[in-house]
Amino acid sequence: MQIRKLGIIAIAGALTLSAAACGGDDTGSGAAGGSTEAAAPKTLTYWASNQGTSLDNDKQVLQPELDKFEKQTGIKVNLEVVPWADLLNRILAATTSGQGPDVLNIGNTWSASLQATGAFVPWDDALLAKVGGKERFLGPSLAATGAAGQPPTALPIYGMTYGLFYNKKLFSEAGIAEPPKTWDELIADGKKLTKGDKWGLAVEGASVSENAHHAFIFGQQHGSDLFDATGKPQFDSPKQVAAIKQYLDLMAVHKIVNPSNAEYSNGTEAVQDFTSGKAAMLMWQSIASQTKAAGMTDEDYGLAPIPLPDPAQGGKQVNGMVAGINLAIFKSSKNQDAALQFVKFMTSKETQQTLNKTYGSLPTVTDAYDDPAFQTPMIKTFQEILGTTAAPLPQVAEESQFETLVGTAMNKMFADAASGTPITDEYVKSKLTDANEQMQAGG
Repeated sequence: MQIRKLGIIAIAGALTLSAAACGGDDTGSGAAGGSTEAAAPKTLTYWASNQGTSLDNDKQVLQPELDKFEKQTGIKVNLEVVPWADLLNRILAATTSGQGPDVLNIGNTWSASLQATGAFVPWDDALLAKVGGKERFLGPSLAATGAAGQPPTALPIYGMTYGLFYNKKLFSEAGIAEPPKTWDELIADGKKLTKGDKWGLAVEGASVSENAHHAFIFGQQHGSDLFDATGKPQFDSPKQVAAIKQYLDLMAVHKIVNPSNAEYSNGTEAVQDFTSGKAAMLMWQSIASQTKAAGMTDEDYGLAPIPLPDPAQGGKQVNGMVAGINLAIFKSSKNQDAALQFVKFMTSKETQQTLNKTYGSLPTVTDAYDDPAFQTPMIKTFQEILGTTAAPLPQVAEESQFETLVGTAMNKMFADAASGTPITDEYVKSKLTDANEQMQAGG
């Protein structure tokens, strides 16, 4: 969900390409910047990210929609679901070689970094009008599509943020009546829930993207900014050090996270621990596909906001990030008119409802919310977080480098915590200073 990825400039994203329900054949006049060709059957290549329980699950979810698009337009879409571990390198290679797909998904936190490559079609007002105009899209999601003041180079298709999932049965057995509202309660509850082979909380300690996202969220809670007003990185500020140590201490000090979580990296292992009952809590984005596959219902688990800091401590009231998946068109595509139709289809009300219901994510267009599926308590909790207490990661070209450098540093710190290395302030600062220096040296 999910959104992640590595590379010299990390940019990532979940890829989901589809075509549009505009009808007719692809005989346009290059509306998205492509060349005009004689009317003929078109084929698009679409890279999608892993949003479901597996790559095959994504194919099962997406293929009926792609078939529907082909029936409406005559445009065939060749789908490839790219694993998160490979996605970044695949995208970066395509931006330099020009040998990429026609359409792809990208994680929205990398929007500005990918925008800076110049490899994607910009969505100016005229092009946005062809998919209903920017007013159709949710403000927080549309804001995470590129640098401020520039036309976005992708459009949002899956909206997400972070929340705290909790196992109702395990909470009840431990005598806990409600999910934690403060960090101290999170730790206290986690200790009550940690017994035998069950743990209070699951994390993906070897995931670059997950670690970077939590570094940002908890950094905000401590009042930290990753970049100063001039754009200079300050990853090792005292506030950022305190934020990351707070997160690492869940394993290193409070011991409510299984040390084996230090090896989790593929975006599914921590979720599997939660759905199997091995962990009672999980700070994550949507897990609807995974809970459904595990036979869990709303009676089995709930969703609450990640605890907010005490306002008196001066931290920001942030407990999530504006997460999600965007859809982009490569400038190198020879089928840009067909690609535009595909994006229109993927952002249509009907497709948005179908896919976001399946994945448990939030529609990114306002007219999709009349479906009762988006009026459930869980979805409303996500909506509340996204609309009121989630913050966007810095929309700067260097953001992806932050994720790679700090996320990788945290991978090492989790591994050390699992092996018993003392996680002191000095230790955390040294790792973050290394990341900061690499950033200043050009990544």
